[in-house]
This record gives sequence, structure tokens and C-alpha cells, in this order.
Amino acid sequence: MDEKSVEYMTFESSPVLIAICRQALPTVTGQIILVLYNMADMFFIGMTGSDAKLTAVTICMPALMFLSAISNLFGVGGASEISRALGRRQRAHAAATAAFVFWACLLGTALYSAGLWLFMDVCIDLLGGTASEVHGYTRTYLVFTVVFGGAGASMSALLAHLLRSEGRSLQASVGIMAGGVLNILLDPLFMFWLMPAGEEVAGAALATALSNFAAAGYFLFVIWKRKGSSILCFRLNRYAFSGGIVRCVLSTGSPACVMTLFENISYAILGNLMALHGTTAQAGIGVAKKVNMLAHCITRGMAQGVLPLIAYNYAAKNFKRMKSIVHTAKLISVALAVFYTGICLLFSSELIGIFIQEGSSSLRYGTSFLKILSIGGPFSAYAYSIISFFQAVNCGQKSFILAILRKGVLDVPLMFLLRLFAPIYGLVWATPIADGVCCIAAIMFFLKFIAHRREKLAHRSENFCVALGVNSSDS
Repeated sequence: MDEKSVEYMTFESSPVLIAICRQALPTVTGQIILVLYNMADMFFIGMTGSDAKLTAVTICMPALMFLSAISNLFGVGGASEISRALGRRQRAHAAATAAFVFWACLLGTALYSAGLWLFMDVCIDLLGGTASEVHGYTRTYLVFTVVFGGAGASMSALLAHLLRSEGRSLQASVGIMAGGVLNILLDPLFMFWLMPAGEEVAGAALATALSNFAAAGYFLFVIWKRKGSSILCFRLNRYAFSGGIVRCVLSTGSPACVMTLFENISYAILGNLMALHGTTAQAGIGVAKKVNMLAHCITRGMAQGVLPLIAYNYAAKNFKRMKSIVHTAKLISVALAVFYTGICLLFSSELIGIFIQEGSSSLRYGTSFLKILSIGGPFSAYAYSIISFFQAVNCGQKSFILAILRKGVLDVPLMFLLRLFAPIYGLVWATPIADGVCCIAAIMFFLKFIAHRREKLAHRSENFCVALGVNSSDS
């Protein structure tokens, strides 16, 4: 693959809107399918009419998201570094980066899966599965999806990031979508046909694990088939630990990892606090968060899709094109978030009713919770776009600060504060309030970055004029 290859055409020569669509549209579609297949477990388990089973699946979210944290650490960090290397025409550096993140992600996943297996019961209690019936179902779900299936989940996400880093967003999203569709098809097969009655949770978990491994296998096949043209190579050598690869990957990927980890902590604390008000409230918030997750996944898909575009053009010093990409992507993300917020506000009862049977107290809670959560969508979309921008341009500190502001630093203290005034609904209001504050901080950080960039360029221009013996004020 020469310079006028896939990444050259998409990253440099295509019109901005077309380039964004090529990179982001498949990613957004893949993220939507990802959410839908996550919802499929809830939908089919909801058919059993058991709040305990539904609660068990929903409180597993933080444990599953920890796998996303691992894949984001090496996937986002690796994709950004690979795209910047391609922008500088350093293809060997890009290949070495791919090898490092592949094996590092696999090792990190193995350590996490082993740790969860050893401390399973303690972790389940921390997630809010203290009720005996919920505890048992949660254990079953985690054994299949994380302990035995963790590698499939994290590696499929990582490989999708790596394919996007060289402009192959469509192939990346096809794998995600194929895994999602397969999960939706396997869920009823395993839950209601192959597994005995009462083992629906085990069936859903097994279907999820097999689907993730199938997606990972597809990605490996695509990379192997294109080994002559792709820079992706997993042969580990000493170059993978040189040239600042490890430092750049970790500094760029750590905000994405920390944001996911803090989301886990936030969800776990919310689940524990909501558990004090009964299983119905706990099931309601679990379903509401799943439905609201669709808006965040659309935003995340947009950010993941354009990150390589921004990183490539930043490294190539094509700042005009980079600026256009950033502003267009932000506008699209916020517009989609506003649209989805309107849908949630107007049809919250119908959306929650897909997963919770009519007449259940969980339906009432879930409807109210979804309306509250959806308000923060547009603010979160803008903040996430800025976080992704700073990741792309290797400003790890700024993206890290915004990441912990969005989840952990603000929303957790707000939960404890607001529950004093509204014991149940105050817990939920903490999320949109934190999103709003983070959005304001993101705007301030972004404006400061732009001002600093302009000042730096003006200073360079002035020095250039001095070197030529020209007074810049005369121009």
C-alpha cells in the first residue's frame, strides 16, 4: 500500500464531510448495533418477568465496561499513535505500535479475568448484587462473559480501533455489526432452546461470549488477508518498546481508560445506592441507563471515527483541514444528541416498556429516570468530542482532566449530596448536572488551546520576519 492508499485518500484528499462519513458513519452504526445487542440480553431476559434476573444482567455493566477500559487504553492510545505515525510517513513506527498494543491488551485482559475469578463474590457485592438470588445470576453471567469470554470482548474492540487507525473504518464496523447481529440471533436460541428452563441468564451470557469471539476472529482474518497492504503487524520486537511508543500510547489512551473506569465506579455506586430503595428501582435505573447509552454510543462512535482523521492531519501539520474536521464532527455529534434527547423525552415510557413488562413498578421508575438522564446528552456529546480531540493531538493531560470531571469527580459527590434532598431521583440528577459542568470546562479548555496555538503561530511568524530582516508591522 503506497502513499496514495486508503489512509491517504480518506485522511488527506477526500472532502471533509465525506471523510467524516467514511470514518464515522460505519463506526456510529457499529456502536448502535453494539448497544442493541447489549439490549438484546435485557429484552429476552425481561420476557421471563423476573426482576432478579434483569437486575443481575444490568449490574454486570461495570464489570463488562472494565474490559472496555482495557481495550480503550491500548485501542484509543494505539490508534492515535498509529495515525500520527502515518501522518509523518513513519510506517515502521506504526507497525511496531500495533504489535505492542495487541499483546499488551491481551495480557491486561488475562490479568483482569483471573482477578475477577479469584474475587468474584466480593466484586458482585460491590456491584450491588447483595440479594442472594441476584448474586447467583450475576455470578453466572460474569463467569461466561468476563472470566472465559473477556478476551473476545476486549480484543474485538481493540482490533476495530486498529483498523480505523489506517482508514479501514468500514471493515472495523462490519465486524462489530456482525458480532452484534450474531448475538441477537443466538440469545433466544441459547436462552429458550438449548439451555434448560431457569438458565436464561447463562444462555444470554454464553451467546454474548461466543459472539465476541466470532467478531475477534473476523478482525484477525481481515488483517491476515490484507497483510501485504496493511501496516498492522503483531510480531513483537524491540522496536515496539522504543521511539516513545509505550509512553505515547499510555498517555493518549489513559484518559479513555480512566473515563471508562470512572464510569464503572459511578455505575457501581449508583447501583449500590439505588439498591437501598429495592429491586424495582434498581431494575429501573439499569434499563434507563441501557436505553440512554444509545446516545452516548452514537457520540462515542463519532469521536472514535474522526480521531484518526484529526491525529493524521495534526501530525501532517494540515491544521486548516484538522480544524474543519473538528468543528464539523462537533456539530454532527451535538445535533444527533439533541435529536435523541427529544425522542427520550417524548417516548420514554414506550422505550422502557420494551424491556419491562406493563404494570411493573420498575416501568414507572425507568420512565422517569430516562427523562432525567437524557437531558445531559447534548452536553456529554460536546464534552466527548473535545476529549477525543485532545487525545488525537496527544494532549493527554487536558483529556485526562476532562475525563475524570465527566465521570467520578463530579457525579459521585453529587449523588451523595442530592440524595439528601431527593433520595431516589437525586441520585439520577447527578449525571446530567455533571455532564453540563464538564461541557463548560471542555469549552474553556478548547478555547485556551486554540488561543495558545494562534499565539504560537504568530510568534513563529514574527521570528521568521526577524530572521529575514523584515519588520512584521510593515507587512
